[in-house]
Amino acid sequence: MSDLKKEIEKRRTFAIISHPDAGKTTLTEKLLLYGGAIAQAGSVKGKKSQKHAVSDWMDIEKQRGISVTSSVMQFNYGGYCINILDTPGHQDFSEDTYRTLMAADSAVMVLDAAKGVEKQTRKLFKVCTLRHIPIITFINKMDRDARDPFDLMEEIENILGIHTCPINWPIGSGKGFKGVYDRETKKVLLFHANSDAVFGAKKISATETDFSGGINALIGDDAADSLKNSIELLDGAGDGFDMDAVRGGRLSPVFFGSALTNFGVEPFLKEFLRMTTPPLPRQSDKGAVDPSCGDFSAFVFKIQANMNKAHRDRIAFIRICSGKFEKGMEVLHVQSGRMIKLSQPQHLMAQGREVIDEAFAGDVIGLFDPGIFSIGDTLCGADKPFRFGGIPTFAPEHFALVQQVDTMKRKQFIKGMTQIAEEGAIQIFHEPDSGMEEVIVGVVGVLQFDVLKYRLQSEYNVEIRMKPLPFELLRWIENDGMDLKSLDITSDTKLVNDVKGGSLLLFCSEWSINWALEHNKGLKLAEFGGAKL
Repeated sequence: MSDLKKEIEKRRTFAIISHPDAGKTTLTEKLLLYGGAIAQAGSVKGKKSQKHAVSDWMDIEKQRGISVTSSVMQFNYGGYCINILDTPGHQDFSEDTYRTLMAADSAVMVLDAAKGVEKQTRKLFKVCTLRHIPIITFINKMDRDARDPFDLMEEIENILGIHTCPINWPIGSGKGFKGVYDRETKKVLLFHANSDAVFGAKKISATETDFSGGINALIGDDAADSLKNSIELLDGAGDGFDMDAVRGGRLSPVFFGSALTNFGVEPFLKEFLRMTTPPLPRQSDKGAVDPSCGDFSAFVFKIQANMNKAHRDRIAFIRICSGKFEKGMEVLHVQSGRMIKLSQPQHLMAQGREVIDEAFAGDVIGLFDPGIFSIGDTLCGADKPFRFGGIPTFAPEHFALVQQVDTMKRKQFIKGMTQIAEEGAIQIFHEPDSGMEEVIVGVVGVLQFDVLKYRLQSEYNVEIRMKPLPFELLRWIENDGMDLKSLDITSDTKLVNDVKGGSLLLFCSEWSINWALEHNKGLKLAEFGGAKL
């Protein structure tokens, strides 16, 4: 096997998805702890503690105790090179999560054992199924009161439409949580409430059992009988493990544990690495691109400005899809047709960074962006150019008119609004033939307005005033050459342009959309801008 192929075979790139507060960022921290990437984990909402989650690096994330932007982290464990993409759980930042999932080869779905499948989990799961990537489930917080595990399995299958196969099985929950039983090794991993405190030892010893009597002394007669009945039921009526079904996204292996107390995390990580695949071929307009081919290729899935306040820089996150990346190499930026030199490549650890000399297919790296990259752009060799499928722009659901308070800061206002819009965090629109003195901002969730106001103040020293607008729906106009000023639309519908010059209509209701389609023959409206899923 060539050195290139060996390096690529070691790569695992996955996203962690969940509803807010299911423990996604806590699990991410514990995985980093095992990989030696951090020395100490920080509980996400520790008000009395000065520690914060490594992946929650923005000041606003530390203050609110939630993730508002995706983070990228890399570490090595057990001979694998692992790229973790930690995503926001809150629905108001779901578009960032959609884009991040486009860069992942598999996903870890974290569920709260007391709540099961929640609303946001369903939305994110749908994106995973569109790409047919493996989805491994980690049911978290077993050290707290939890629902019946059979009910949780049934809910995953009924609501998400994917079969499940428990790899381990919980013995009780909450104060009665004894540990988990590994169905393959026939071992019990015992849980002691104080033996592995939040930042304590990494390992808990497993105790073998064969149901011949020894287990009763470990967990008690009632728990042992309940466990035996559950295992018999699973073995007789549950779905069997099928690696092909897992890798095709049709079967989700399920693990039970507690990320906060480190319980069950390392066995989960080991099995996850065994079950998931190295980077797979990715579709382009010229066919599938093989990761182990010698030619470098990548696409931009995220842009983040001002990660380092001292430098006021902008980083483009790229997922390498094939070949080997080398510092200083020249590649074709397909969208502009320009050759560019990639001279400042960096590995990321959320906000931290380290300059690197090389990277391989499957890796996620950051590139200094002087303002030429956009989300969805392709980088490849000039001799055989192609484009990867783009990343869709989702229609916002909330709109506001935004103006700067101090008109003397017009330059900073325009720079801040433009850069944050290019990240995909917001979308900005303006009326045809008007400038940027005031703009209409569209967001998927209202919390993004708070983030916009905060970032403009802290990163660009610009205060803004916002006036909510009544629009609820947006559609891109797909017609070329149509006289848009003569459109017959309702009085509460507004014609606007986006930053790329595209024309759109803002509507207050579905009725207004239907009116526009009925009264303008041949008008074509699209719910997504750019590429389709």
